[in-house]
Amino acid sequence: MPGLTTRFAPSPNGELHLGHAFAAITAHDFARRNKGAFLLRIEDIDGTRSRPELVQGIIDDLQWLGLGWDGEPLFQSQRIARYDAALHRLADAGLAYPCFCTRSQIAAAQAHKPAATGPDGPVYPGTCRDLPAGERQRRREAEPHCWRLDTARAMDRAGPLYWCDLDAGEQLARPGLFGDVIIARKDAPASYHLAATLDDAADGISHVVRGRDLFAATHVHRLLQALFGLPTPLYLHHALLAGPDGRKLSKSLGSAALSVLRRAGVNGRDLADDIRNNRLPAGISVMAD
Repeated sequence: MPGLTTRFAPSPNGELHLGHAFAAITAHDFARRNKGAFLLRIEDIDGTRSRPELVQGIIDDLQWLGLGWDGEPLFQSQRIARYDAALHRLADAGLAYPCFCTRSQIAAAQAHKPAATGPDGPVYPGTCRDLPAGERQRRREAEPHCWRLDTARAMDRAGPLYWCDLDAGEQLARPGLFGDVIIARKDAPASYHLAATLDDAADGISHVVRGRDLFAATHVHRLLQALFGLPTPLYLHHALLAGPDGRKLSKSLGSAALSVLRRAGVNGRDLADDIRNNRLPAGISVMAD
């Protein structure tokens, strides 16, 4: 399929595990089956959690699995100016605002008046949305703050939006499920939502192949695409791998690192073929829908 491009975009805040291998293989093979390109993008703007020394380990793990990519690896840390420009564009249009709330303040507000629950948990109550301009400017100069998207106003500006998942079909975008999402964090120049949306457009990604845990996030990404006039790729949200406890494999749960297998002499190409053929290591399974 001429022009088809996918990507794998890990964060260097921990070592890759079998769940990452599954995701990388799925995106890589989708591109190769369709005579397309496969890109590697390092999402290295995660505050103090991003560790440059882990980048080479990511590259070594993917090569050990027998995966190759087109061109040099791409780095989000080289795109800070693009994220800043996008944030200013939203702010100037009245579609983004600084939020000074701490996590404890948000939790206290939600305890006093329970908030609606979205895909990521309780929805932000909008405490800072309508602060007077003078107070907002004064506090911006003195207090740490993130930036949030005024989602309702942005949806009014954009109108009805749709996107398509190759398995689930056409979807009506419902970014309001998330409330006013963070688009730039206190400790990072852009949130996942903003950076991934801008990067996929800049990298010419035609098909976003990623895990089902990010299905709902696509509602927000579709809204951002509309606000910036960006193309809308097709999506394929694949299944996830679970550990013996039935939970998704993750760095935070200490899932076994690929580097451990690599250093133990496991044949990475054979492991990749086993993953492709659903011959998973003992205790690892594909999560049910």
